[in-house]
Amino acid sequence: MTIYLTQLDSSLYFPPPEEALTEPNGLLAIGGDLSPSRLLTAYYNGIFPWYSAYQPILWWSPDPRGVLPVAELHISRSLKKTLNNTTLHFTLNHAFMEVVAACAEPRRDSEDTWITSEFMQSYAILHEMGQAHSIEVWDRDKLVGGLYGLSIGKLFCGESMFHRQPDSSKMALVALCRHLSRYDAPLIDCQMQNSYLETMGVQEWPRARFLRRLAELRDQTFPAECWQPQVLTL
Repeated sequence: MTIYLTQLDSSLYFPPPEEALTEPNGLLAIGGDLSPSRLLTAYYNGIFPWYSAYQPILWWSPDPRGVLPVAELHISRSLKKTLNNTTLHFTLNHAFMEVVAACAEPRRDSEDTWITSEFMQSYAILHEMGQAHSIEVWDRDKLVGGLYGLSIGKLFCGESMFHRQPDSSKMALVALCRHLSRYDAPLIDCQMQNSYLETMGVQEWPRARFLRRLAELRDQTFPAECWQPQVLTL
């Protein structure tokens, strides 16, 4: 049974992820709001929002879960060649809202986006709180790719990525993985598997396995310098 949340629910209650529907896979709750505190509560418990404009907020915890073990990132031969010869450069937390706005732009195969104005406002606050982060890919001073997500302890919860040049979103993911590996952060939550992510090494884990790993990582901490705005080296 799907739980209906209200904006007046001060307890920020979510039902256990194990109670999510099997069809549609992972639907757990409907409604509520996108306040930073509710979003952090959701991610802390392995739940995320995903919905379209003009829909109520839908909360999900699918089974299986798409995850990328940082040490198992797959870099194809062609991508490795691109990385070795690229003139692009990479930064962390230099243009968070520009990345979010780029991710919200319509895609070739769909005009819909779950990155609504309310969503963007909440993630801007989470960024100011030091919880939400972005990787940027630059061609000189032009933003050509990137990704963003949230850090929940030593788990990075990826939200979305974009590219304006070939492979620029893949290179953003490489930059993120190499940055996380320097701080012994072992896992990226990719929410759901797709063919694009699969080429980068994203796996499907049973939800129970993901939740166990989340419980181990969510209360660990990074040193302060980890998320300071900086230039990244590959």
